[in-house]
Amino acid sequence: MKLDNVFKKTRLSTGRKNHFTISSKRPEVPEGLLRKCNKCGGAIITEDVKKDFYICPKCGGYFRVHAYRRIEMISDEGTFEEWDKGLTTRNPLKYKGYEEKIQALQEKTNLEEAVVTGKAKINGTETVVGICDGRFMMASMGEVVGEKVARAVERATEEKLPVVIFACSGGARMQEGIVSLMQMVKTSAAIKRHSEAGLLYISILTDPTTGGVTASFAMLGDIILAEPKALIGFAGPRVIEQTIGQKLPKGFQRAEFLLEHGFIDGIVERPQLKDTLSKILKIHEQAKEINVQDLTGAKCDTARKESFNINQKDADAWDRVELSRMKDRPVGSDYIQALFTEFTEFHGDRYFADDKAIVGGIARFQGIPVTVIAQEKGRSTKENIEHNFGMPSPEGYRKALRLMKQAEKFHRPVICFVDTPGAFCGLEAEERGQGEAIARNIFEMSGLKTPVLSIIIGEGGSGGALAMATADEVWMLENSIYSILSPEGFASILWKDSTKAKEAAKVMRLTAADLKEMGVVEKVFAEPTHYIVENIEDVTSQLTCEISEFIQKYYSMSREELIEKRYQRFRKM
Repeated sequence: MKLDNVFKKTRLSTGRKNHFTISSKRPEVPEGLLRKCNKCGGAIITEDVKKDFYICPKCGGYFRVHAYRRIEMISDEGTFEEWDKGLTTRNPLKYKGYEEKIQALQEKTNLEEAVVTGKAKINGTETVVGICDGRFMMASMGEVVGEKVARAVERATEEKLPVVIFACSGGARMQEGIVSLMQMVKTSAAIKRHSEAGLLYISILTDPTTGGVTASFAMLGDIILAEPKALIGFAGPRVIEQTIGQKLPKGFQRAEFLLEHGFIDGIVERPQLKDTLSKILKIHEQAKEINVQDLTGAKCDTARKESFNINQKDADAWDRVELSRMKDRPVGSDYIQALFTEFTEFHGDRYFADDKAIVGGIARFQGIPVTVIAQEKGRSTKENIEHNFGMPSPEGYRKALRLMKQAEKFHRPVICFVDTPGAFCGLEAEERGQGEAIARNIFEMSGLKTPVLSIIIGEGGSGGALAMATADEVWMLENSIYSILSPEGFASILWKDSTKAKEAAKVMRLTAADLKEMGVVEKVFAEPTHYIVENIEDVTSQLTCEISEFIQKYYSMSREELIEKRYQRFRKM
């Protein structure tokens, strides 16, 4: 019998024995014990959510975090010192009801305004922090928000401290009109001064970050991180849809969309955020006072180096070309893993995309902070396709340059690993300015005010390689090549026959031995007979001692000496 029929046939009477009643009311739950996830709609225990960084245990969705709770999550206990309390929100437009709304929100949220600023320690590193709180007028930026952010950044500049700001905002505050708009300039100008003082600013984008905040301090970080699936954009989705009359694609303006399009350095899960911030802060903290004497400066194993040269001495130019292209040859990321510690990858060119043909970020070399950039081919067919076979697009070169300029600001040595058949030659690359991107890299690298070392680990094809090899010194592995273009291209252009690539390789003088003799490269490193990831240490052990000596030599130079020496290196060629 169906349950519905049982209910229909049962009479509810207080006069009969053995009766029962059916209540339409839900079970009583203590107030505040449960809440509903606004992502999946599931009922979840409030205390569990609080303990798990305000993340839904059912769908993994992120709840918005109150400012003071956020401070607890990222700072060391008892270290937060709040700044600039008591600033008064005015009503510049005499907007009706605005003052009453502000007062009501202050009572409801226990906040004075939509941002909390101050100083705290993050795993021991003293840092200026600012946290926007969406409960207060959707953290829209009025005069007080702009003033508090600007004051915090100015004080950070005076005290020579890094800044971390958690952005969350609906944009400029409509009730304050043009005064709100001016806060975009105020905050941006303060960050400019902080940057020119050589100080670090990390921007963290949370859900949502839109409007005037996006178009000012939120997108000006040296490093920009985001929480998963955070809505980030200038114009809100509803405004865009109403303006263009089109439905927006799924995932548009989310953090993952921005990562793919090159606008942020990375997406960090909330439980890992404090440790990620600490790691970045400590590398930059130490970069202020790099002590190159900490490097080992160990001597290279000359005897082993000579034995490898003997094993390979009979290989002709075309043999070297084929060896440089071997599928099991170590790629850029293998050298990063073998030579450096604490590597943190940064993404994007801040203009268009994150080109995976170039991998870059910050790391430590024997404890010394460095910037590492590598052209990456990948190890498998799938990875080769993902990395476009190591052929960078314009945005790849722009990402590399962005990281180099960041290294210059913090005076970190730059170490590049070159391995490309050439820059990507396609319609879209030309549309986005491939030539300009390569030229800009060469232009800026020639005057970069920090040591630059480039190591050719495989193919060094044309301007696509030179855009990462305008360095103080250029080194090559024994079976790498460096040339004006591929032998196939050379033969095709000069002899109208690409099948003569083998003959072209010999004419081109593209081997490491040739280029060392011509003065194009400074050092050549021996390789095992069959060079694969499993014996990469045979090469990296040589590189380690030489990189140590390189950093010691060039880091001790003044910036003027460094640039002049680099200029003369290329001027004499």
